[in-house]
Amino acid sequence: MKIGIFTALFHDRPIEEALDYIQQAGIESVELGGGAYPGSAHLDNFGGIEKLIKDDKARQKLVNAAQSRNLIISAISVHGNPLHPNKQIAQEHHEAFINAVLLAEKLHGDGIMPQATVNGFSGCPGDSSRAKNPNWVTCAWPDEFRDILDYQWKVAAKYWRAQNKFLKAHGTKFAIEAHPGFLVYNPDTLLRLRKAAGDNIGCNFDPSHFWWQGIDPLTAVRALGEAGAVFHAHAKDTRIDPLNAAVNGTLDTKSYGDVLERAWVFRSVGYGHDATWWKDLVSNLRMIGYDYVLSIEHEDSLLSTKEGLHKALDVLNEAIVKEQPGPMFWARD
Repeated sequence: MKIGIFTALFHDRPIEEALDYIQQAGIESVELGGGAYPGSAHLDNFGGIEKLIKDDKARQKLVNAAQSRNLIISAISVHGNPLHPNKQIAQEHHEAFINAVLLAEKLHGDGIMPQATVNGFSGCPGDSSRAKNPNWVTCAWPDEFRDILDYQWKVAAKYWRAQNKFLKAHGTKFAIEAHPGFLVYNPDTLLRLRKAAGDNIGCNFDPSHFWWQGIDPLTAVRALGEAGAVFHAHAKDTRIDPLNAAVNGTLDTKSYGDVLERAWVFRSVGYGHDATWWKDLVSNLRMIGYDYVLSIEHEDSLLSTKEGLHKALDVLNEAIVKEQPGPMFWARD
């Protein structure tokens, strides 16, 4: 299993500078933003995603930049909302998804991406065809909430069935990050969408979004693994504040920057759960047959980029045993 990083962390640095830093840190894989919410700053350094799809020379420069530093590209990430009721936003995020699939297919063919993978969100529609903004439903009553969900799942199933056909045609997998605020936010909703749309749609397993929902990520990864649905994985931690959560629970809309008052916050790996927990995750990932990449996603407002990254690396390097021990032979006396 390789340790990777989502390079959105270095969005303010030129790609060559970011890759130098990543290589020197001992990281082996990069996940690149391809549009929608993460943006596409690093791909823009090579002329943008559309040029990279069409221009073999431009794409070779990207491939060389990674290969010369002994890096692979694990995924193109376009976390967005192609189901957004605002048609302009939905179209922009849909186009980002389409372009990411086409680029992933090319990069897989170039040998720099071991499996053609695109990461993103399921999206979330509004409450009707007349809506202006997404509407995330979190309870079953009053009854109109279930009516909203019925509408939303019809929209999502129709859209993602079509995209699953597109993914199959281009030999690419779409790894959905189950994220509150979107229609897919836990294993049950992810498996529901996969059943409705097709098996080229699966999971970008990120434990950070599960803890504060009361989900045990180790149990969740087994359930998703049993379905063959884990395509990619993120390494990001969460800490629940026992005082604030005891008063108000964990449904919290305060700013992520308001760390002192929030019920939970994202933390760098090791600051919410110790190395033993991360060893258990790595073991469970291997048990379900996943041995690809753990991609660090840094969103810790209490640590700088450098601090958060290197603390996460300390924990993950302890958790991931690079060489499996061979068989033991005991000498006879």
